[in-house]
Amino acid sequence: MSSSGSTRAIIAALAANAGIAVAKFTGYVITGSAAMLAEAVHSVVDTSNQALLLFGQRAAAKAPDALHPFGHGRSRYFWSFVVALVLFSLGSMFAVYEGYEKVRHPVELSSPVVAVAILVVAIGLEAFSFRTAVRESRPLKGDGSWLRFLRTSRNPELPVVLLEDTAALIGLVLALAGVGLSMLTDNPVWDGVATLGIGALLGVVAVFLMVEMHSLLIGEGATVAEDRAIRAALEQTANVTRLIHIRTQYLGPDEMLVGAKIALVPRLDLAAIAATIDAAEANIRAAVPTARVIYLEPDLDRTPVPDSREQKG
Repeated sequence: MSSSGSTRAIIAALAANAGIAVAKFTGYVITGSAAMLAEAVHSVVDTSNQALLLFGQRAAAKAPDALHPFGHGRSRYFWSFVVALVLFSLGSMFAVYEGYEKVRHPVELSSPVVAVAILVVAIGLEAFSFRTAVRESRPLKGDGSWLRFLRTSRNPELPVVLLEDTAALIGLVLALAGVGLSMLTDNPVWDGVATLGIGALLGVVAVFLMVEMHSLLIGEGATVAEDRAIRAALEQTANVTRLIHIRTQYLGPDEMLVGAKIALVPRLDLAAIAATIDAAEANIRAAVPTARVIYLEPDLDRTPVPDSREQKG
């Protein structure tokens, strides 16, 4: 479900950004606005990024092989990290450079009304993409805040698209403000200031995404709620006396590895031990469906039994 939702959000963003990029470049050619150019490059970068996210999903769908026995699920994390790098290197740095140049050497805008019209249309298209991303993210977000979703989601594409669309909407408002102030004050330096603001905004978003994708790449475990559910599933399994220790790690957005050592009641025969492990695995998968790869190590419960004399004392 999360993968299909991600794909819908990516395709909506790709279609919107491709159309917006054409409109913005047309506006830049007509007006010469640096903010419009920065936004046009931003839309091209976003369009390329959505293509990279789709490529990452396709790469992650490859079957496991001898070199990658746990599959290629982390390809989605890798390509999302690449998206953050592209957003920073191309989108942010270009906008900062262009804004700096236009602040130092302001250029009079021609036909600024055309720029305003194009930016208003672009805001509408970007709002459609943003609305799609929000709708597809709500089932995964649950009752938590949006910031918590961005920080804890193991799905890389939806946070990327959400942040890109948010940055695009804010960037369009900044570009609109820059063009508007340039018209009102008859001072084109505001166009350069708006471009600098767009560059700074993209830089912040890119760094945030790089930090989050790096964390996913090196391996994140179950969320607090998932860890609690896995522990409860194990401890409620018949013949399991307690959970000794547990380790979890996401192999991809839709697949978690669970390794645990469990203490069993004494004197179980081999058939009973195997049945207990099977039941424990079934309970875990019922509680957390993404827990697909499970390794359970049975052990005796060696918890010291208090001396009855000590208890009396």
